[in-house]
Amino acid sequence: MLYLVATPIGNLSDITLRALEILRQVDYVASEDTRKTGILLKHFDIKKPQISFHEHNEAKAAEKIIGLLEKGKSVALVTNSGTPGISDPGFTLVRAAIEAGIEVTMVPGASAFVMAVVLSGLPTHGFTFRGFPPRTSSKRQRFLAVDKASPHTLIFYESPHRLRSFLKDALEVLGDRRAALAKELTKMFESVKRGRLSELLAQLEKEPKGEYTVIVAGAEV
Repeated sequence: MLYLVATPIGNLSDITLRALEILRQVDYVASEDTRKTGILLKHFDIKKPQISFHEHNEAKAAEKIIGLLEKGKSVALVTNSGTPGISDPGFTLVRAAIEAGIEVTMVPGASAFVMAVVLSGLPTHGFTFRGFPPRTSSKRQRFLAVDKASPHTLIFYESPHRLRSFLKDALEVLGDRRAALAKELTKMFESVKRGRLSELLAQLEKEPKGEYTVIVAGAEV
């Protein structure tokens, strides 16, 4: 069986008892980053062989994992943090397993965007998760324009060195909407800043650090 196992997004104490149970019982752990997963496994005294599975080797690694599963082995897929398949490798392996007739299940747990949208104070009855925006301004603006008229709260992931550019494009395309910036969630320096896009842009550090979740209010209807 293929298990998709969610892991903590920061604080290791957030791991579930079932996640630990599955990680201890499977034959292999497929990891986005074997070094980072190794730290997690060592912390909980779990010793398992790891298979590297990331965006640059998905096809080849998926073939190997499917082969193991077809031989009756069990594999747990984990990402660096959070839920596999959410802006991280996982989708292609799930699809390959389904097409091969292999049973797939999931051990639910943390996901940064869920925590961020709840803490933002923006409406949660309807939201759209958009993941990482394109890296260039022109593509990013077209990407943002797709949801300009949507009434749903919009959620994005962004790296620190592109955050300022993203906020500028969001302000230009979407207007000065209410928004929030969440970073280091569940960690010692957890931070959630709320305000208009222009205010958040003005408050932004010259050199932001950490991975950010950006939440932007939907269009008023």
